[in-house]
Amino acid sequence: MAYKELTTKKPFVVNKNLGSAVEVEPEELTSTNAEGLPVVIPTQKQKYDFDRKGWLLIPNILSEAEIEEMRDFCYQLKNEPDSIPEQERCGLGGPLQKLVDHPTVVGLLNEFLAYPPAASEDCYGFRLEESDIIFGAAQSDKYSQSSNNKGNGLFRLPGDSHIYRCVPGRGWSGLTRAIWEFSEVNVETNCFRFITGSHKSAYPVPNVIIDDNSPIWETYECLPGSLFLITESITQMNLQDTPQSGKNNRTRISNLYNTVASRWSNWLPHPKLIEAMQPKRQTLFREVYAGGNVINGDFGNRTSAYSIEK
Repeated sequence: MAYKELTTKKPFVVNKNLGSAVEVEPEELTSTNAEGLPVVIPTQKQKYDFDRKGWLLIPNILSEAEIEEMRDFCYQLKNEPDSIPEQERCGLGGPLQKLVDHPTVVGLLNEFLAYPPAASEDCYGFRLEESDIIFGAAQSDKYSQSSNNKGNGLFRLPGDSHIYRCVPGRGWSGLTRAIWEFSEVNVETNCFRFITGSHKSAYPVPNVIIDDNSPIWETYECLPGSLFLITESITQMNLQDTPQSGKNNRTRISNLYNTVASRWSNWLPHPKLIEAMQPKRQTLFREVYAGGNVINGDFGNRTSAYSIEK
């Protein structure tokens, strides 16, 4: 008996006017980044894995030369900050800036975060929430989370931003974090822990697993130059100490993204840094609203069942 080939039907994503469907596919959104490089479309397996697990690890994206250049900049900023212009003293400084709209990141965010009506070839359908350089094993207090304040993303109220939504054939992640690793990471040096699949959990985290040693907590291991993408609606925590905390040379960049119509923090890079960026990259910092917030796009045609009269 021959089996029919499995096919993926187009998801029915409803727009705001008369229940008309969104006809734009993720691969039809911004097709190049600010440097003109073609966006990398995620594979079916990558999309399935991120939706199923709430996280995705893509190894060995950066070259050795890129890793060395970016890592050197990070340590120069740490040890000799005055040698770097004030506006460059952040996670978007120098060679780090091209990570914010790396072709692989844009492809994944087009799939899981972008709002199609607010995207075009001249602007992204998502925005950058914040960017940080993180050294060593433990993250700053800013990222230290208790083990029970995330998860259950399907059921969080609008405005929380730590949400996850899905329909057959399409997933959408609210706050989404991209972590670029410049050092080799293993279970001893990685302080980050998460519970796979908890972004879709219907039940709160039980007290019996709120324990650093519970086997339900996972982490990731990777070589330098790897990208780790995770939805902030997943249950997560950071260990303050690991067995190798004292000798950990780990260096990484953490970029947090959000939809164009939502804002979680008040962070913005230095105005001079934004002004020096390519125009498309500047759209990661445009005003936070949805209606018509698109450059050279067809917002009206993407949100209505009717064509715009000319």
